Amino acid sequence: MTIDFAHLIEVYGYAAVAVFCFLEGETVLALAGLAAHQGHLDLPRVIAIAAVAGWLGDQAFFWIGRRHGRRLLQRSSSLASAAARLQRLIERYHQGVIVLVRFAYGLRIAGPVLIGTARVSPRRFAFYNAIGAALWAPIVAGAGWLFGAAIDRVLGTLHDAELVAAGALLGAALLASVTRFARARRKG
Repeated sequence: MTIDFAHLIEVYGYAAVAVFCFLEGETVLALAGLAAHQGHLDLPRVIAIAAVAGWLGDQAFFWIGRRHGRRLLQRSSSLASAAARLQRLIERYHQGVIVLVRFAYGLRIAGPVLIGTARVSPRRFAFYNAIGAALWAPIVAGAGWLFGAAIDRVLGTLHDAELVAAGALLGAALLASVTRFARARRKG
């Protein structure tokens, strides 16, 4: 039985972008950019979905931090030490921290939660979070699109091989996310 990756991407690609970008999503967003380069997805639509889902995800994590952040910090010493460093940055540079936290590997979920524990107004967070999402989505999706263009330029058109590689990367990203979630639950 042969798996038709192109069909799977065309049917579930936008939903995958929305779900994964709500959570973290860099890998899936870059792969969606690659799929857009190959003509399986529409790049502007991928960017729009990613920006909205990324913004909504960070908003949700901000509110989790606002409501449960203190309790989470008490339960995790590593999160508490990161919170102390981030708290100092937020007090001095909250606009930049809010915009750039989504680009910091490993802080995509923890960052908004920690910002939610700070004295940043929800309206201010929403505004700067929107700027961050509007920058992040085209940069990451564009990197995937450019990667596809580079592959075409160097190797020629290898649509099937690229789709298999994209499927393998998506599977690896999904496995890494599940593993990270399971580890976090065991530590929590």
